[in-house]
Amino acid sequence: MRLFARHQFALSAFFLIFLMTFAPGRLLSQDHSESTRKIISQVAPQYPTLARSMNIQGNVKADVLVAPNGAVKSVEIKGGHPLLVQSAQNALREWKWEPAPHATHEAVEVKFGL
Repeated sequence: MRLFARHQFALSAFFLIFLMTFAPGRLLSQDHSESTRKIISQVAPQYPTLARSMNIQGNVKADVLVAPNGAVKSVEIKGGHPLLVQSAQNALREWKWEPAPHATHEAVEVKFGL
């Protein structure tokens, strides 16, 4: 019975890694209803090992202050599971937006799902 459980866990882990590698758009997206600037590049968050092992899914909401050159100046978390927040914050710091005449606040929702 233990061998079956190990095999099932390994298969699940492989599937998750495959999904994260080839379908990052399903793991995160921007809430376009409040966006004012186009995203040029997104970095997919790393799914925390503990959250994955506990089957924790959900969204992390953030307010991102974007500089005129499109770089992220700051990330303020507005909600989300504590085990997912740091990973979302790290990824959002790497995102790039299109240039604009002034800094803007962008409402973003990073989605974590198995």
